[in-house]
Amino acid sequence: MASLFTKALAFAKSPQGQRMIAQGTAKAKEIANDPRTRERLDQGAARVRSELAKRRSGGTPPAGGPTVR
Repeated sequence: MASLFTKALAFAKSPQGQRMIAQGTAKAKEIANDPRTRERLDQGAARVRSELAKRRSGGTPPAGGPTVR
């Protein structure tokens, strides 16, 4: 019996799979070039940088983390 990976690989090599991959790639490029998407990514990155800066400077510990006694 063929594994799931083998079946997926065979589909990806088929003409229908190639069309689906091309459509997905085009859509991903369209989304990546959208200014709104870029703004959301920038906001998320700023939140992560802010949280990391807090943790490095001894700010709030991560939620649910171990406590030191």
